[in-house]
Amino acid sequence: MKLNEIKDNEGAKHNRKRVGRGIGSGTGVTGGRGSKGQKSRSGVAIKGFEGGQMPIHRRLPKRGFNNLFGSDYNEINLGQIQGFIDAKKLDAKKAVTVESLIEAGFVKRTRDGVRLLGNGELKTKVSFEVAGASKAAIAAVEKAGGKVTILEKPKEIGDGKRGLRKKAAMAKREAAQQA
Repeated sequence: MKLNEIKDNEGAKHNRKRVGRGIGSGTGVTGGRGSKGQKSRSGVAIKGFEGGQMPIHRRLPKRGFNNLFGSDYNEINLGQIQGFIDAKKLDAKKAVTVESLIEAGFVKRTRDGVRLLGNGELKTKVSFEVAGASKAAIAAVEKAGGKVTILEKPKEIGDGKRGLRKKAAMAKREAAQQA
């Protein structure tokens, strides 16, 4: 086989149907839309309409809600931290913060901070600076000789998942406009 001999399987690639190109094309006149009526026009949005019957999206009950003031944490377990320390991706001598976790490739973005959970075993003496921690996690870190510092985050109206992200996006946009 050579590069110039490579091609798709027979029938794998279809040409686009070009509608409205004259009667002889087979898809002229009405362009495959039948004839007359609302659905033959462009810009029609009657997807949920069931002929006067109550549509299914209105028959079914609503479930749950999105808390505008809720926090969206990066949750990390002690066992995962120990694994990163063993792999020499995290330095046990320095405090473990959101920035150090992003640098190590453990967390992709800051969100509302890091919440420390107690799954797994921590053998190394490590200090943490996190937004939150479970009681079991704090006990396990202190047992290993480390310390957990919980960072204070001022709560304002509009803070939460969407509020903080919106503020960050607006700040980024303003910085881009000024540059």
